Amino acid sequence: MPLTDLRGSGLGFARLPQADTPRFTVAMVTHGPPGDTFWDLVRKGAESAAKKDNIELKYSAEMQGPDQATLVQNAVDSKVNAIAVTLARPEAMKSAVQSAITSGIPVVALNAGINDWRTVGAKAYFGQDERISGEAVGKRLAGEDAKKVVCVIQDQGNVALESRCAGVAAGFGGTVENLNVNGTDMPSVQSTITAKLQQDPSIDHIVTLGAPIALAASEAAANAGSTAKIVTFDTNAALVDAIKAGKVQWAIDQQPFLQGYLAVDSLWLYKTNGNVSGGGVSPVLTGPAFVTKANVASVAAFAAHGTR
Repeated sequence: MPLTDLRGSGLGFARLPQADTPRFTVAMVTHGPPGDTFWDLVRKGAESAAKKDNIELKYSAEMQGPDQATLVQNAVDSKVNAIAVTLARPEAMKSAVQSAITSGIPVVALNAGINDWRTVGAKAYFGQDERISGEAVGKRLAGEDAKKVVCVIQDQGNVALESRCAGVAAGFGGTVENLNVNGTDMPSVQSTITAKLQQDPSIDHIVTLGAPIALAASEAAANAGSTAKIVTFDTNAALVDAIKAGKVQWAIDQQPFLQGYLAVDSLWLYKTNGNVSGGGVSPVLTGPAFVTKANVASVAAFAAHGTR
């Protein structure tokens, strides 16, 4: 049946009929912290695909690599039919992923691990190239005449976040200083950024790597009496409003809902029709795209619905 274009309706995405293929179980294991709006969107996308594809979805998450690897091994031991996993700490995840593959369980990767998914044996990857995205941010900052930039990393050691900041520095070509914060403690994030801005008034741009961090940085700049501009990776409904209000200048959108949706849907396609997204050799890119005050209205209705 044809899809209905629901843009502007507030519904966010089309309701599709459920597949009549045999029901099977997919485990999605991410490194997302609890309560993080980005990972809520990833999960919603996965749940939407699971409902359409007649799949039982088992979602779980741990931030630390060894704990996440244990969740993958638990999924293997429970004999799920397929696994979708993030690879923020690929070395910690490799053994568990290969245990799944040895057990005959197909694995796809999403969001983090674009340089490692083939090495660990995943069949496909869904996400953005963090280095390229970071370079795009750096080049845009240079074009906007930024002079001194701080890149805030909310999960130290996460390869995707480290790649973003490295890309920002490469694209910018000027001074970019990394600032590590504890992304699970937002008051601490805000106070750390406030202190940094008070310590160095020459900072004119702050790059954050997640929407909640951007909102905290906006408050920090106000508290510090700083005129530093805030730009960010990733969006949520509150971030969309902040762009509208001019509190955040722009954001890079990697479409987390799409990442979750495609990961689960690709496993259904593989199990039911032998399809491999990207042919097993190329990642399926979901970003980057810039969301600015000029085009934010195009995603606002979907963000309000909780899918962008």
